[in-house]
Amino acid sequence: MKIYTRTGDTGETSLFGGGRVPKSDRRVSAYGDVDELNALLGQAHTHLQTWTALRDQIAAAQRVLFGIGGELATPSEKGRDKLRDLVQEEDAAALEASIDEMEKELPALTGFILPGGGEAGAALHVARTVCRRAERAVVGLGQEVELRPEIVRYLNRLSDWLFVLARYVNWRERHPETPW
Repeated sequence: MKIYTRTGDTGETSLFGGGRVPKSDRRVSAYGDVDELNALLGQAHTHLQTWTALRDQIAAAQRVLFGIGGELATPSEKGRDKLRDLVQEEDAAALEASIDEMEKELPALTGFILPGGGEAGAALHVARTVCRRAERAVVGLGQEVELRPEIVRYLNRLSDWLFVLARYVNWRERHPETPW
């Protein structure tokens, strides 16, 4: 399979299951933001060399995001049926459980903090902001087409998880939080 096909040279792209749309289409923007988030999680993953359990959780989130991207890129109900198992309610629940575990160790948050810290923590904060953008794009798409609520729910919980994860990694690596 060639990487370049030249079929997008006119500003259109193909969707899974058929059909072509402009690259500026809301659907393309939504799955593009999810793809960018996935890449940023891959970047954060590289900064956590000694954190095996967290790396596994990030890789699990990446797999879910890949499924979400596939579902968003598939306009036909028939095509999406094959992707439904890739993001479930349990995925958001797993993020909540992880948040609860990390928060047991973290100092209480008493105000807003500036994003930053060490390399890993800062990368996770960037991923969090892109996750919020992806969530907004998916919500916008959902105003035009029917989407499963598990998708928005997962993205919302993922951004919460990334915030707590950034705090947790910074705290464990002794990078103090900067109050706003």
